[in-house]
Amino acid sequence: MTALVLALIAGAVVGLALGALGGGGSVLAVPALIYLLGFSPSAATTSSLIIVAATSSTALYAHARDGHVAWKVGSLFAAAGIIPAYLAGAAAGRVPEAVLTVAFSVIAALAAVRMFRPSASRPPERIRSGKAAGAGAGLGAVTGFLGVGGGFLAVPALVSVLGLNMRRAVGTSLLVITVNSLAALTARTGTGGGGLDWALIGPFTGAAILGAWDGKRLSTKVSGNRLQKVFAGVLLAVAVFMLIDVIA
Repeated sequence: MTALVLALIAGAVVGLALGALGGGGSVLAVPALIYLLGFSPSAATTSSLIIVAATSSTALYAHARDGHVAWKVGSLFAAAGIIPAYLAGAAAGRVPEAVLTVAFSVIAALAAVRMFRPSASRPPERIRSGKAAGAGAGLGAVTGFLGVGGGFLAVPALVSVLGLNMRRAVGTSLLVITVNSLAALTARTGTGGGGLDWALIGPFTGAAILGAWDGKRLSTKVSGNRLQKVFAGVLLAVAVFMLIDVIA
């Protein structure tokens, strides 16, 4: 199977996850870029930010059109994460690639375990700036360092900490992902990270954007908890494989 076909297939899966779950796509994008397309860990995390920023902004439009974005909460989350994302993105270019891979594997495994538990909405509460800012800053740091959008962390935070329902949390997380990814990507510009293969990144991104629209439609037909558990199983397997590969 050619690299181009693999890029298209992987991109479609990443987009499907982002569109349906509001996050998680980037934690599949990085291993796909490394193991299927031969990118270095540093180039993969940078490329993932490009792919996720483009795909999330597209999916954000679809969710916003349906009124499923809490702009106030999302803007506060995103603003708090900009500086941490930028600083962590700059630092990531100076970290050994084995360390990046191990850190990514651990975060992905933790995210998978968290996603196995069904998300239960709390009653809506008054938005507390301190909670939103603290969660947003932590999310930004993860995004910048590991090259992931952070939606797999943003959605649970928006649901359990700030009381958004699942559908609005998914839509709002896409705003946070877009802003954090762009901030981290800005920091990585000129820091090395290996050459980026645009001949593969372009098709990967295009397929992810189309997949995000399909994911949006899928989210209206299939239980969010069911989708989340299937995705969590795949993510956990990928995380374990990456960790074993680094240790071996």
